Amino acid sequence: MEAGADEAVGDEAVDYFASGEWRVTSDEKKNTSQHPVQPPLTTHHSPLATQSPLHHSPSAAIAASRALADKAATLAELEAAVRSFDGCAIKKTANKTVFSDGNPQGRVMIIGEAPGAQEDIQGIPFCGPSGKLLDAMLAAIGLTRAANVYISNTVFWRPPGNRQPSPEETSTCLPFVEKHIALVKPALLILSGGTATTTLLRKDTSISRLRGKFYDYTNPYLETPIPTVVTYHPSYLLRSPAQKRLAWNDLLMIKDFLAK
Repeated sequence: MEAGADEAVGDEAVDYFASGEWRVTSDEKKNTSQHPVQPPLTTHHSPLATQSPLHHSPSAAIAASRALADKAATLAELEAAVRSFDGCAIKKTANKTVFSDGNPQGRVMIIGEAPGAQEDIQGIPFCGPSGKLLDAMLAAIGLTRAANVYISNTVFWRPPGNRQPSPEETSTCLPFVEKHIALVKPALLILSGGTATTTLLRKDTSISRLRGKFYDYTNPYLETPIPTVVTYHPSYLLRSPAQKRLAWNDLLMIKDFLAK
């Protein structure tokens, strides 16, 4: 599970040792202690092994996502571009594209980290246990998804094993996220968790040091900066309940900002 092998990708296991496709020569046998020979995994022709040419060049994938983001003039066009994009490898192992939830006319936009297991099944961000906690936190200051909150993530597909998205994956999705924020144009942007904070604010600092302040977020698609706050991700709060006190202080700061 920790290595990311959390789903079956075929009806039957492939025994490379019995298949005869993998053989060790006498010379190779002498060196196996120092240089172990690995079976040729590419001989298993699973659909998951078929990758877009973009996967072989991170810069090409980023350029492709930037070009698609540039062309998207509406949220519907952006969502269609994201769903059709094949330049991010984690899409191949995900069940669904998780684009957004909530009210795009809301004053608040929340950017989380990456879809989890429940999000991958339902196709909705923050719909598992962390989503229930987020909804309760928002309700405590008079906010709801239906009325005034819009939610998305830093990447749109679940990384295998719920691992943290890699820098390559966040960089590939970044043009989409930037255009997403610009099209929604919220009054306040909330970055939930370290991945969203590092990717969008480009500050490789702990949440504990960044929270409690307002930042001006900008990107190539924005004409004016958007006030932004950083807070703990609900999944972290579930693992570390003692930090809920600090998260409550963040919520009060957000409530005060919106009231003014």
